[in-house]
Amino acid sequence: MTTLQQELLDLALEAAGLAGALLRDGRPEDLGVAATKSSSVDVVTEMDLAAEKLITELIADRRPADGLLGEEGAAVAGSSGVRWVIDPLDGTVNYLYGLPAWSVSIAAELDGATVVGVVAVPSRGETVRAVLGGGAFLDDGRRDRRLACRPAPPMERALIGTGFGYLRERRVQQAEVARELIPRLRDIRRGGSAAIDLCDVAAGRLDGYYERGLQPWDHAAGVLIASEAGALVGGRPGAAPSGELTVAAAAGLFEPLQQALEELGAWHD
Repeated sequence: MTTLQQELLDLALEAAGLAGALLRDGRPEDLGVAATKSSSVDVVTEMDLAAEKLITELIADRRPADGLLGEEGAAVAGSSGVRWVIDPLDGTVNYLYGLPAWSVSIAAELDGATVVGVVAVPSRGETVRAVLGGGAFLDDGRRDRRLACRPAPPMERALIGTGFGYLRERRVQQAEVARELIPRLRDIRRGGSAAIDLCDVAAGRLDGYYERGLQPWDHAAGVLIASEAGALVGGRPGAAPSGELTVAAAAGLFEPLQQALEELGAWHD
């Protein structure tokens, strides 16, 4: 690990830890919706905004020349070659309802390549991290273990995570894809946090994952973590993960899953 990578990792861990504690301990009993985005069910709470403010102010104080891209509006070009990609609260609807599947996701890019990824999951007491070329690790406060994705099962015995968008037309198509795909699998899980789902692929808790409509902050850290745990990650055949489609699974499952999703049109509304 280079000195710069260590510096970025340490800062990402600190920021994710502080934001996770703020979200866990500061959630008001009367938490409500502060704003909506793409639709009336795509919500932002005051805690999303507070967590992003905490993270961006900490990064700006420590590394003022870095760029920033955050889900809740942070956008700074920067001049250092480093850009931070931040989802201060991935799984906002879960958080709003008091469900535990939410996370803080922070990635650092260097000259356009993701080199550090951290996902904090306070409800589990877990922090997952990866550095490009250095593997992926999960710290649950008791032990720090290196992650490896589960060996690929036959597709009919695969447990696959996914998610659904907030626009009605997209959800209709995603439901149709799931209807066609479920009989070909062991089952599907829908957790509500893309960052957690990608980490669960890394940890062997899911055999694979796919979703249409992810933004860079949704998958930046999780894609690196899954990749460093040995998973293959891509989009449509021959393409990188994108808003069209993100797919992650071990070699041997990745290819048939990706091909099935291509045939089912999982990449379009």
